Amino acid sequence: MPEVVIRKRQIQIEEIFHEGGPRASVPLKRGAALTVIRNPYAGRYVEDIAPFMKDLEPLGIAMAKALVDALGGDPKLIQGYGKGAIVGGAGELEHGALWHVPGGYAMREALGEARAIVPSAKKVGGPGTRLDVPITHVNASYVRSHFDAMEVGMTDAPRADEILLALVMTTGSRIHARVGGLKADEIKGEDGLR
Repeated sequence: MPEVVIRKRQIQIEEIFHEGGPRASVPLKRGAALTVIRNPYAGRYVEDIAPFMKDLEPLGIAMAKALVDALGGDPKLIQGYGKGAIVGGAGELEHGALWHVPGGYAMREALGEARAIVPSAKKVGGPGTRLDVPITHVNASYVRSHFDAMEVGMTDAPRADEILLALVMTTGSRIHARVGGLKADEIKGEDGLR
């Protein structure tokens, strides 16, 4: 199995007090944990890449725990999440899909009771490429107030033979959410949808 070779990591945290409306007494926090790794499949086609997902699991767990810590340290504070990957130009989109399982399950492990599917985005791009990582509520994908996204990226990544892996978490809904739909306090938690 290929070794996971890390070039760099970054944690980004933003606090949002308002979006033009009333100032929130407690700001919404959105955070991203980013890690740039060498793509072991860059520059060539490899049929069986799935085993690398297992190799990425420890990295996913470390990133998820670091992000929870950066957002206050209490997993119960986290209400939204998402994941993503940017694959360098010598790779293929499918290499970004390797992050689906290790990224998603890492956040579920770090958060304990998260039930909703972890939304995801991926693309191929060069250094400075940005990615909008979709976000939904951790326990019910249909909670409209938590539909969000966080733009992530690094100025020097990914290089052609790299993958930038991202985990995103939030501490609440959009700061002025008011378009109806299922509310967080109405979640039944039966199937990860409602």
